[in-house]
Amino acid sequence: MDTPSFVNLLNSQNPVDLDAPEHVWMSSQSSNVKERRKWSPKEDKILIGAWLNTSKDAVVSNEQKADAFWKRIVDYYNASPLLVGTAPRELGQCKQRWARINEGVYKFVGCYDAALRCQSSGQNEDDVMKAALDFYYNDHSIKFNLEHAWRELRHDSKWCSTYLPKEKRKQVLEVDGDEEVREPEARPIGVKAAKAVLKRKKSSKELELSKLEALFEIKQKLSNQKILERLIAKQDPLSEMETSLKNKLMSEMLQ
Repeated sequence: MDTPSFVNLLNSQNPVDLDAPEHVWMSSQSSNVKERRKWSPKEDKILIGAWLNTSKDAVVSNEQKADAFWKRIVDYYNASPLLVGTAPRELGQCKQRWARINEGVYKFVGCYDAALRCQSSGQNEDDVMKAALDFYYNDHSIKFNLEHAWRELRHDSKWCSTYLPKEKRKQVLEVDGDEEVREPEARPIGVKAAKAVLKRKKSSKELELSKLEALFEIKQKLSNQKILERLIAKQDPLSEMETSLKNKLMSEMLQ
């Protein structure tokens, strides 16, 4: 026999229509669970802009605590006219997404530097980018999907490339005649990327060596040909040494 308290408990539950499609009654039971929204490239760019603008504000970055700093970033982000009609993001969501962007872009900068070191004459920006993406995949076993974020951050001092081409590189820069600014240390690259760099450098050196050897061989043949021509054209009888040299050169020319 049902007790009044048990009946009241049953009446307090939300009714579920078991004849309705499964997704309808299941969604009613999970109405309190927040749907996880993916971040679009547009949202990433707005978040990056909010972080950069807020971090470069001297008053904010030097005097306010982390929570206040991030509250300004979130307010800046949610106030963007490009996000009209979309649900606002919360502070925790913005911090988590920024951490992922920061980590991913920082790792990619090392791969991009490695690709720049391997760049040969005739290769353009697209070739360097393709090599950097390959390095990233080899190091982390996933494709780099934050290229849009890297392009927003690549010119900022924290994420800019530390490698300069040889013609632009200077170990020490003089400032105002007294101070010196040394070239910044390159970010560490992954083990696989480093091996790829060494492999490419080795291949390049081997190619240069083979070119030099071929050039030397051509010059040697031309020199021998001139000597042979002089010996053949000589009017006076050849000495024993000259005759031996002539026969040797003729034999080499016929090979």
